[in-house]
Amino acid sequence: MAILGFKRKEASPPPHDAQLAAFLQGASIEVMPRTATKVEDFAAILPRGTRVYIAHIDGTPIDEMVATAARLRAEGMEPMPHFPARIIKDRTTLTDWIARYRGEAGVDQGLILAGGVAEPIGDFATSMDLLSSGAFEGFARLHVAGHPEGNRDIDPDGGIKNVSDALAWKQKFSERTDAEMAIATQFCFEAEPVIEWADAIRAAGIDLPVHIGVAGPAKLQTLIKFSIACGVGPSLRVLQRRAADVTKLLLPFEPTEVLTKLAAHKAANPDFNIASVHVFPLGGIKASATWLETHSKDEE
Repeated sequence: MAILGFKRKEASPPPHDAQLAAFLQGASIEVMPRTATKVEDFAAILPRGTRVYIAHIDGTPIDEMVATAARLRAEGMEPMPHFPARIIKDRTTLTDWIARYRGEAGVDQGLILAGGVAEPIGDFATSMDLLSSGAFEGFARLHVAGHPEGNRDIDPDGGIKNVSDALAWKQKFSERTDAEMAIATQFCFEAEPVIEWADAIRAAGIDLPVHIGVAGPAKLQTLIKFSIACGVGPSLRVLQRRAADVTKLLLPFEPTEVLTKLAAHKAANPDFNIASVHVFPLGGIKASATWLETHSKDEE
């Protein structure tokens, strides 16, 4: 019985935003083998054909990576495993990985990156080393990393020279490969720096489409921890301001605001080079999948 006759007010659904819904079409998401085991059936939470990146953390056996890719394929997803240069010993290892991914999971796309370890264990140190190897011939799609706020592992002085030179090299590589290429970025929390960066790389002759990274719904403490570990730059201030507001401290942080602004900019500037959204499910895959489903509907 309701106290004093008052009924609990149901939470109202979020307002429909057609621009945001359009912007989210074709969004991708990321898993690791250990997080994938927490999902009973990917087809129950993600649209068929969703591109699912498989993060390859140093120490994860290739057997687990390939098994995760095969499972995603069987459940109607498009697996895109990471190929981190610095944890791949040599070309024999690389070609073996590729053969297994293709043979056991039908993989024909990959995210090519340096990797999150300080020193290479073998012959490859950069994504350019991997791309130059020729091992990815026949792949339909190759994505490379982008850093809207720079990356101190690549540019220790805090500048952007090395990341800019790397993007220029990848642009030239895209002009001599049959694979579709795109830039997948680190996650950010602010629209304005992203717009400025995207416009700047385009002005510099980089016309690869950008898949902008955002963090899925998560506790604020979780996001701050991951952001510091991953070297997120000035847009971290968005989280810091939120942390200072005690009324919002316990509420999960969602990427709605930053993506709504980017979606509006895309609608007003159709040539804007951000083509898609990539979600890092730092608060759990199901939470991110639910957020995507809610906000990517075409109609209310």
